[in-house]
Amino acid sequence: MQLRHLRYFVRIVEAGSFSRAAATIHVAQPALSQQIAELEEELGVSLLHRSARGVRPTPAGETLYREAASILQQMEQLPGKVRSTGGEAEGTVNLGMTSTLAAFLSGPFMEACRTALPKVALRFITGHSLLIASRIEARTLDFGIVFEDEHDPIRGFRRQPLLQQRLFLVRQKSLQKPGPVSLADVAALPLVLPASPNVLRDVIDRAFASLSLMSNVAAEADTLYSIVSAVQSGTCGTILPTEDVSTMPGRTALTATPIEPPMWLTASVLMPTDSPLSGAADAVRQVFVKFVAQSIAMNPVSGLQWTGGAMP
Repeated sequence: MQLRHLRYFVRIVEAGSFSRAAATIHVAQPALSQQIAELEEELGVSLLHRSARGVRPTPAGETLYREAASILQQMEQLPGKVRSTGGEAEGTVNLGMTSTLAAFLSGPFMEACRTALPKVALRFITGHSLLIASRIEARTLDFGIVFEDEHDPIRGFRRQPLLQQRLFLVRQKSLQKPGPVSLADVAALPLVLPASPNVLRDVIDRAFASLSLMSNVAAEADTLYSIVSAVQSGTCGTILPTEDVSTMPGRTALTATPIEPPMWLTASVLMPTDSPLSGAADAVRQVFVKFVAQSIAMNPVSGLQWTGGAMP
């Protein structure tokens, strides 16, 4: 067994198909299939369920994925750990962030990180909170910034809560009246929402249920871009944890309206429970916390409350 076998296997599991993995790592698909066949033959077990929709790991494959991802992360971090003993943080940090936060934080934060930590390289992925949590657990991410339900936080991680974000109804401007909107009125609107399991969807569903209401779900989508594109078409609205729609596609035609009673999400840094962050990863975490705190202090945003303690 060689490291390339493990690297290829991890990329295939994360991509969900041989073809997508081949395009990502620039290896011909037949060669990639041969590498996995060799790995399965050596281990004597089937590692992947193959179907027309793609691939998913078998129970043995799940075990290999977790262990291989951890090994690859340690190998990747080793040079930086050794060089960082000189005092300056150095190495590669794998960071995950929910797509809604990334829409307005990722670019400025990357610039702040490059200025503060010039010898640290960021590898940045976006996705929903539960996906990022699974990647942290699998050791393909060092840590993540996610939205959580304050009544049901994601279990199995060390966390550093940073802020609370109110949820807003997002629609075309021409369809929305001024002022807050009641949850009962929102229930009458066709909505496009993320599909379960999803932290945002759980908070929304619980809020409707608490008032004996049901949301009018016209469609479900798994990416922020797809949701906002549907809203831009004018056929429906959505509920998002942001009042700032200025960075979203079609932003000139959209508006965000506070919902009564308020619904909230908590933004937290999630970290593994069984191992400390590397020096470089912890340095990036500190830069992020400081960056967010200063951004809120300089540009207060409606519906955003800092909960991370004293401003760093």
